[in-house]
Amino acid sequence: MTAAHSSSRPGSAPALVDTSKASIARVYDYALGGKDNYPVDRDVIESLRRAAPEAELLAVDNRAFLVRAVRFLAGEADIDQFLDCGSGLPTAENTHQVAQRLNPEARVVYVDNDPSVVAHGRALLEENDLTSFSPGDLTDPRQVLDDPVVTRNLDFDRPIALLQAGTLHHYDEDRLSVPEIMEQYIAALPSGSYVAIAHFLDPEDADSELARRMEEVFVHSPMGTGRFRTREQIRAMLPGLDLIDPGLVRCFEWWPDGPALKPIVPAQRCIAGVVGRKP
Repeated sequence: MTAAHSSSRPGSAPALVDTSKASIARVYDYALGGKDNYPVDRDVIESLRRAAPEAELLAVDNRAFLVRAVRFLAGEADIDQFLDCGSGLPTAENTHQVAQRLNPEARVVYVDNDPSVVAHGRALLEENDLTSFSPGDLTDPRQVLDDPVVTRNLDFDRPIALLQAGTLHHYDEDRLSVPEIMEQYIAALPSGSYVAIAHFLDPEDADSELARRMEEVFVHSPMGTGRFRTREQIRAMLPGLDLIDPGLVRCFEWWPDGPALKPIVPAQRCIAGVVGRKP
């Protein structure tokens, strides 16, 4: 699944965007066929392809899971408030577009402190009065939750959907552990809220070797992050939540849109998705 990507022109990067270091948002952008990326970002994916030829499907399956989860949350679960952490650069199906198609009154607050997202994506993510952007650090829950953009646009007396799709595996637990971070978020959410997580998976089976190879590429690339965690480690990120059927599964298994007509490749078995509800 290779897409054509535009080359960056000299001087085309906005101020404050460091094109000498890979950006998580731009690496995902390249994997999804976007144009807001630079050679250093493309190199990460090309290195991954040498470890796993279909490695960009990690990003594709992550995005597809997010779309299906938001569709479930805005439709079946009747959620009309979304806090999308690590939103990344805008793509074809952003959270607010999916949610507002089902509920035109749905409110979405995007959170991302990647300079590329702030520079390139903010205006596109704030395309209507019901979508807002907060340049917060998603690994600092109090900063995110106390931001006036968040408190002004989301009502914490009513259920909220918190989205962490493809974010937490880029955190190396240097201050708080990931479960401790999520515990703070979940404590702030009212009863009836939902949390959706997509995370790189160490399946602890024959595909573990592939997961570790991809992790080595991520960690030693200019991006420097990308941890593959076990099901038990991912489940610990949802303390006190009831998992929505089918529970913690590979992303392609979470309420697919139809029968799988293409063969599942090994890289797709190394990313999991889960949605939990706060009682």
